[in-house]
Amino acid sequence: MKARHKRLALIISGVALVALAATLILNAFRSNMVFFFTPTQVTKGEAPKSGSFRIGGLVESGSLQRDSDGLTVHFVVTDTVQRTKVTYQGILPDLFKEGKGVVAQGKLGPDGAFIASDVLAKHDENYMPPEAAAALKQAKENSTKTLIVPK
Repeated sequence: MKARHKRLALIISGVALVALAATLILNAFRSNMVFFFTPTQVTKGEAPKSGSFRIGGLVESGSLQRDSDGLTVHFVVTDTVQRTKVTYQGILPDLFKEGKGVVAQGKLGPDGAFIASDVLAKHDENYMPPEAAAALKQAKENSTKTLIVPK
């Protein structure tokens, strides 16, 4: 084999290895990426039907129900415009309360209810996850806009 062919084989092998590494890295990023949606977006069908995502808003007052097993809870997350039922099996954070901000990660169930694998609650009086605060603000702005139809 000539030196020229050896260099060409080395270059092709290097490019193939870089391409393989880039593919593996991009697949890892894609599988770990979790998007945030509001109950309004979930109701409109903008959330993935089969993938994992986060839903955030306020825990609706009076919606918290516990099953007899002591670990399964059902509650409603709202952005003041739409509501989404959430089911979670596990221990809720200490600061989880009705009327407070929450972000849950999970998937939509076959009945359209959100099945959470993780539930995150705010940690003090002034904090709400930035995505949830922006979503609540957007929902309030959209609900107060009125459509003016010219005559």
